[in-house]
Amino acid sequence: MVLSTLVFAMMSTMVKYLSQFGTFQLVFFRSLITLVFTLGFLLVNKTPLLGHQRKLLFYRGISGATSMILFFSALHFMAIGTAVTLRYTAPLFVALLSVWVLKEKIKGIQWFFFLLAFGGVVTIKGFDANVSLLGFWIIILSSITSAITYMLISKIGTRDHHMVIINYFMFIATVAGAIGCFFDWQTPQGMEWLQLISLGVLGFIAQILMTQAFQIGPAYKIAPYKYVEVIFSLAFGLLVFYDQYSHYSLIGMVMIVTGLVLNALYKAKRS
Repeated sequence: MVLSTLVFAMMSTMVKYLSQFGTFQLVFFRSLITLVFTLGFLLVNKTPLLGHQRKLLFYRGISGATSMILFFSALHFMAIGTAVTLRYTAPLFVALLSVWVLKEKIKGIQWFFFLLAFGGVVTIKGFDANVSLLGFWIIILSSITSAITYMLISKIGTRDHHMVIINYFMFIATVAGAIGCFFDWQTPQGMEWLQLISLGVLGFIAQILMTQAFQIGPAYKIAPYKYVEVIFSLAFGLLVFYDQYSHYSLIGMVMIVTGLVLNALYKAKRS
């Protein structure tokens, strides 16, 4: 799982590095290359491309593509470490949506963990003047759509192969990216072609590693490790872009990660 988070952080760093290209062009290359791999896998293994729960798979693809577009867009406005941390508030919105839509009950101690994470969000935006207001709301919307995606994946369950789910996601994101490219296209030069292609390769590798991690070990033990991506993203931001983080941003990040990890560990203990 740690290796998966490292590759995801590398992909986010590459998106930030290629910020001279428009968001939709980055989404197009990231999705198209991964789509080639997923489609090839399904064809070779003779797995039905359309799956069994087509409506849910379509909605999952829409929400996932929307979240990706918003996340890539936010990286144009803020430091990579801040963006990745704020995107990881998705579990907070999952809990809120579960209470509102599914009428599920959240334990009191979990509300404390969520309030700690929410306090981190307020600390980052409320006290750090360097955080773009536009970028902040874009990444929060990305987190909310990620939460919707997680709920849809949970609803889909194991009836459809995980590669079918990813394939829907990549196909819809590729189409959305292609449409956006008609309005904002910049022809890559030289090594830029390889760098853009690497987005899809890194995304596919990270997805496979994450899937294998959850297959090898229990989800409750694996899930907390995904927050290691925040550390990798901070490191890449400092080393590659010389990002500077205020004390408020760092404190807010610690609060968010601590609250969400504690909630994950609590859920693991209960299960």
